[in-house]
Formats: sequence, structure tokens, C-alpha cells
Amino acid sequence: MKTAEFDPYAHVVRPLMTERSTLLREKHNQYFFEVSPASSKGDVKRAVEELFKVKVLRVRTMNVRGKFRRFGRSGGHRPDWKKAIVTLKPGDSIELVEQGA
Repeated sequence: MKTAEFDPYAHVVRPLMTERSTLLREKHNQYFFEVSPASSKGDVKRAVEELFKVKVLRVRTMNVRGKFRRFGRSGGHRPDWKKAIVTLKPGDSIELVEQGA
């Protein structure tokens, strides 16, 4: 029986850059990522370690419910998504480049 090869890009969707994530990155060496809803903590840990060549100490995940938004007279929901907070070993860091000017 063949085992599927692990694809880190299938688990980590994108890094999240917010004021809170910047503060926690500077203070506690924690990074925020949007991850696949089907990913487990172990999957996220392995993906971050493979992608960024760092040592992950802890992964916390949370499911974020999509907000209701109006479009004129009608409305709809944004999609639900999953967020992961990854704590790195002291001394390790991830170089995140912000988009835009």
C-alpha cells in the first residue's frame, strides 16, 4: 500500500499579519497562520517546520466562524476558516515579508 507524500502547502494557507500577531511575535515568538480546516496540530507543526526550517514548540488552533455581511438588500456569510498560533523555539524566527508599500 502506498502512503501519500506530505505536502506542507496543503496545510499552511497564508501568514496572518495583524497588530496582535505583530505584538505576540515580538513578545513571545508566536506566529499566526491561516491553515486548512482539515489540518491537525501535528500537520501544522510539521508543515511550518518543513517550510521555514524552524523548531516549533507549541501549536494552538481555533476555528473562526464566517461573519454575516450584507450586499445591498441581500446578505450572505463569509466562509469559515481555521487559524493557528505557532510558538517557536527561542532564537528561531520566520522572515515574513509584508505586501504593499
